[in-house]
Amino acid sequence: MLDYLDDFWTKHISIQRGKIAQSTHDEREQFPADPGMVWFSVQPDQSFYFSAVRGEVNLQSVPKADYSWGGQGCIGATAAVAWKQGENCTWEAIAWRAYERHGQNVRKVCQQTLEKIDEIETTFLSRDPRKGRALVAPRGPCPVLFGIRSRVQEDAQKSGELLQNAEHTEPSVGMRVFSTNQATDDHLSKSMTAKVRSVQKYAKGSCQIITDKGDWMAFAESGSVKHLAQWLQSGDIIEGYGLSPDVGVIHLEKLRVVSATPDRFRPMCSKCNVRMKSMGTGQGSRCPKCKLRTDDAWDEIPRTPPFSSWVQPPNDSRRHLARPLEWDNQL
Repeated sequence: MLDYLDDFWTKHISIQRGKIAQSTHDEREQFPADPGMVWFSVQPDQSFYFSAVRGEVNLQSVPKADYSWGGQGCIGATAAVAWKQGENCTWEAIAWRAYERHGQNVRKVCQQTLEKIDEIETTFLSRDPRKGRALVAPRGPCPVLFGIRSRVQEDAQKSGELLQNAEHTEPSVGMRVFSTNQATDDHLSKSMTAKVRSVQKYAKGSCQIITDKGDWMAFAESGSVKHLAQWLQSGDIIEGYGLSPDVGVIHLEKLRVVSATPDRFRPMCSKCNVRMKSMGTGQGSRCPKCKLRTDDAWDEIPRTPPFSSWVQPPNDSRRHLARPLEWDNQL
């Protein structure tokens, strides 16, 4: 077995070292590939898996494998070995392209068949309903043709075979169903609750929510999360999930309003029907028209959030590990 792995590494994986893949995101810096491969005779503790998916780990903190090849890729490879599938897993049917199609970015996947697969209750992230775009096929030159995700192993198998054998899908050399951690929320710890102090809006709609528990970021691509963040104001109580790239910072993936502060206005003048104005702290209010004075008073109008519960980014902007909110009411 080890001789086979060593030969496979030399012929197929090590040659990828130093290559830089082309990205569809011009602003995202791409780093040279540094693949890795590991062999453990005893499964490492699952705590390393959670450290890897919830934070940043370096190569020095990786449990020592019996045999290893390569560099930084050993981090992800070890995390994969440390993962214990359990009941919290999903399934993906992956098909591979014919060898002569390797290196080509364009893939032929039958859209009509994919639409039927998308209607199966247990499949997920197959298509973006907003844009009518497939989410099952990589965009780069890798050997994968497609990946069909499902919460049920048998449905992943059937859906994969259906798409593989569809008339308008290009030929593939094989397909296999794998258990995965996609849509498990394994990358998220417990939710946090905080009080909003202020909201800072940036270009394209990104928001920085300054709270008593640090800065919560809602990015432009996050859809409803961004829209809810823009609605917030000082005093609102919110609950959220997200990754923390730095101390005191959360990149939001799920957000909801626990309670909203009401809008407060000075009352209308009883004589002129003009809104009263404050005369200063503790000095009461005065009508700017008839000069009628009153004690300090406020009219409060309840604010209703634009969303009644949790919100999440759209399909094409979620992390692969993000569990869809709608699943909480299914199965």
